[in-house]
Amino acid sequence: MASSHDVDMTGNQTPPPIPSEEPKYGGFTRFEIELEFVQSLASPLYLNHLAAMKYFENEAFVEYLKYLQYWSHPPYSKYLLYPGPTLKNLELLQVKEFRRDIISPDVVARLFEEGVKKGTEGPGS
Repeated sequence: MASSHDVDMTGNQTPPPIPSEEPKYGGFTRFEIELEFVQSLASPLYLNHLAAMKYFENEAFVEYLKYLQYWSHPPYSKYLLYPGPTLKNLELLQVKEFRRDIISPDVVARLFEEGVKKGTEGPGS
């Protein structure tokens, strides 16, 4: 991945159109690229990696995370394979303290524990 200084977002970005005849970047549409990236945010280890690479210190990258919140709304949310952890972590990434704290192995472990606990609970738990 490019360095954290290579992120370039303009302030007036709009979500990509649902898969269509939009331009392709490296063979993929912007929709596909953003879908894959936002789904990767479900992984606490990936969040830790981004923190270790100092992406969360890049204001343009933080703005990009804010922009990605459109995935929490229909019609986009229906394309997420793991909407629960993806959207929860995207929401947590809006908080400066979380972006700072995710570098800690304890925070990563706690996110994993919460995910496992939710995955093993039955209906109504």
